[in-house]
Amino acid sequence: MRSLSLTSPIMAAPMAGGPTTPALLRAVADAGSLGFVAAGYRTAAQLAEDVAASRPLSGDFGVNLFVPEREPVDLDAVRRYRDLIAAEVAATGAEVGPVVEDDDDEWDAKVDLLTRDPVPWVSFTFGLPDVGTVQRLRRAGSRLLLTVTDVGEARAAAELDPDGLVVQSATAGGHRGTFDQRHEPGTEDLPSLVGAVVAATGVPVIAAGGVSGAAAVRSALEAGAEAVAVGTALLLADEAGTRPTHREALTDPASTTTTMRAFTGRVARGIRTSFSDRYDSTAPPAYPAIHHLTSPMRRRAAQHGDRDHVHLWAGTGFRQGRALPAREVLAALIP
Repeated sequence: MRSLSLTSPIMAAPMAGGPTTPALLRAVADAGSLGFVAAGYRTAAQLAEDVAASRPLSGDFGVNLFVPEREPVDLDAVRRYRDLIAAEVAATGAEVGPVVEDDDDEWDAKVDLLTRDPVPWVSFTFGLPDVGTVQRLRRAGSRLLLTVTDVGEARAAAELDPDGLVVQSATAGGHRGTFDQRHEPGTEDLPSLVGAVVAATGVPVIAAGGVSGAAAVRSALEAGAEAVAVGTALLLADEAGTRPTHREALTDPASTTTTMRAFTGRVARGIRTSFSDRYDSTAPPAYPAIHHLTSPMRRRAAQHGDRDHVHLWAGTGFRQGRALPAREVLAALIP
């Protein structure tokens, strides 16, 4: 079986929206691990700045790209949801965002950037890149990782002959990387999912989802993973850009996690809020349109310490997070 030839069994997952910072990436690299610049929600120009800021690393690093949604979303359902949440959004002092019909997260510009200014690794979430993109990035010298959430996705991804698969389970914090956002993701535990993907594809696997301690790392490795990727475990790290409101929720004994579509339209795991409880059952599978509707509310809520109206992504192992230097967080995870 092929190997990713990583220097550490622990990787830092990309966390879009602020938690992943150049400082965190430098700390991860200095600890001998691999981290990823989170390109999601960043313009191509901002990504170029992020990559430049991450270049002085002592080791490898990568960039994670969101694959654009290729199926049209139900705009009538988006408008109905906008009308449903409008009064509550207004009560927070924010306005409902616009109905955005098409947003590819500057995909073409970001791929162009990474072919002109290559990075050692590129990973993909929310689907598969086209063959042309794969070929361009490989010619530029990048190694490629594809995120999958079930065996069917893994088999499809293996046809692109990636360097590895990031296998993400239901316990992961943040968005599930399902190819079809209308599909309800499976609930298999991480070791079982890893074992099934390894058996089905023979492609090197990185396990992700709810990894909160050395025992969980050991289980994933024993199931056939070559490494694990952690995100939630690093949210409280000194170098992370996690906002104060988010940090407070992560350390609140009353916090619990659940999956939700209410904030973005895609299934994601985060700390339960009154907004997610009220609207999750009515939120349509319409990412990124729902993301744009709630973005002004979430931004204002984060700035004003309003926990109920901001997404607080976290995996099931969030209680094991510690406010320590990233190096110490990673060292504690090595079995």
